[in-house]
Amino acid sequence: MPTLMLRKFEKVCAIIDKHGNDAARLIPILQEIQEEYRYLPEEVMTFVAMSLGLSPAKVFGVASFYAHFALEPKGKYVIRLCDGTACHVKSSEGILNALYKRLGLSAKVPTTKDMLFTVETVSCLGACGLAPVMVVNDKVYGQISPEKAVALVEDIVKKEDGPNV
Repeated sequence: MPTLMLRKFEKVCAIIDKHGNDAARLIPILQEIQEEYRYLPEEVMTFVAMSLGLSPAKVFGVASFYAHFALEPKGKYVIRLCDGTACHVKSSEGILNALYKRLGLSAKVPTTKDMLFTVETVSCLGACGLAPVMVVNDKVYGQISPEKAVALVEDIVKKEDGPNV
């Protein structure tokens, strides 16, 4: 491969090498790459395919099959709001609307322009006893309300010392 391309994908190469250039390790390779980039860029998936001797369609197929993988860039803080039965019954939709309003987002535009926040709904977070539940990155917040959700966003904005989003 050309040296320029290898330099451009240096971190990806290190991840692939760590897994022994083994196509059978595609999922853990994609997981590590997503940790690095916060999503799976198309050019990176193509590079992974070439490096592992797989077709780009195979790599894209795996990445698009599993909900864990993101094909679009996500914000630094990914807010996942449960909309499973227990959370829905306890008004998770009101929380979602409050987050959308505060951040200027919608289902069609889930990430803030400054790439600080992404808001997603999920079918279940496995914490029904704490409904309604929201996760920010890996931290779980139970019995959340629209006001508490917006307050968490405000705390993050202050912590980041960024402009109001």
